[in-house]
Amino acid sequence: MFIFPDLNSGNVTYKAVQRSANVVSIGPMLQGLAKPVNDLSRGCLVEDIVFTINLTAIQAQQVARLKANAMVMV
Repeated sequence: MFIFPDLNSGNVTYKAVQRSANVVSIGPMLQGLAKPVNDLSRGCLVEDIVFTINLTAIQAQQVARLKANAMVMV
């Protein structure tokens, strides 16, 4: 995992690595919000969209589990 100072530098760097190394990279992943939200760049591929949808769905499941566990504890 890498942390970049802003979204633009993160997008440029991870796309360059992804395409030059021919690897699958998923991201950027936004954290710290009340609900799962992720970003797609204008130059993304269909594969990037599918991976981001899957990532967001997993994040939504985690939020739902945390809320369900919080209700049980009350």
